[in-house]
Amino acid sequence: MCFTGAVKTFGRAGSTVRAVDGIDLTIERGATVALLGRNGAGKSTTVGLLLGLDVPDSGTVRLLGETPDRAVRAGLVGAMLQDGRPIPRVTVRELVAFVASTYPRPLPVAEALALAGMAEYADRRIDKLSGGQMQRVRFAVALAGDPDLIVLDEPTSALDVEARRAFWDSMRSYARRGNTVLFSTHHLEEADENANRIVVLDRGRIVADGTGETIRRAAGGSLVSVDLAGRPADGLDSLPGVVGVDVRGGRALLRTDDPDATVVELARIGAVRGIRVSGATLEDAFLALTSPGTPGTAAAKEFLR
Repeated sequence: MCFTGAVKTFGRAGSTVRAVDGIDLTIERGATVALLGRNGAGKSTTVGLLLGLDVPDSGTVRLLGETPDRAVRAGLVGAMLQDGRPIPRVTVRELVAFVASTYPRPLPVAEALALAGMAEYADRRIDKLSGGQMQRVRFAVALAGDPDLIVLDEPTSALDVEARRAFWDSMRSYARRGNTVLFSTHHLEEADENANRIVVLDRGRIVADGTGETIRRAAGGSLVSVDLAGRPADGLDSLPGVVGVDVRGGRALLRTDDPDATVVELARIGAVRGIRVSGATLEDAFLALTSPGTPGTAAAKEFLR
């Protein structure tokens, strides 16, 4: 899968938005990749370009050596989108079998149902399913063509914790077969737990690309927080190891790649009230990478290029 300089713009002249702004991205077979970003970051537009639902204004998108529309028609790609309602008054098995019949080399229906965790509900009507079960039916439908790549657009939105866990169990079963998975999400923990590579989008551009650990290190692998005790935060961004500073409720949060050196210097200048050291989370890194004007953001983005 390869994006080369892909650009997609919406709107009219004088009032346009670059939803995708020059993306270059290659994903190898067998990877599980998360597209992570805020609402409006360009995730759904990227998925639309990948599936041939949109055409780039410039640049190219190729899937498994084919254009997106040809790859989809050949059954090489399966997709689970946010929109779309299944046919009512049919059973789960009937729906998956119907979709499978439209592909040249479909996955056996029983296998698609088993992978999606829906075998025990195969004879239940679609309109009698819970929200979590319905989402797994969509997953089974996406698997019906026996695709090499499956694309999931915000697959667990509106699901409760139990249904979300069941869905990801099903997805991991599919990925263990050596297939490629690309999913978009704004749930940080989902990206960290279920992807071996995370691509962070912001304003239509890729601002980070790597493992969760790599991204955390880029934005400062540790957090040192200290009570400002009425002091200004000026100069804290120049302390040893510090790559970014946030001030929240009278405390300074220093993102640092050398917490020992940072703490030693804080002690030297006498700023040790309420000091705490902890590991940076993916959320800390995400905010550093996508918040405009945050100190350290430029350095983190450069590290991840």
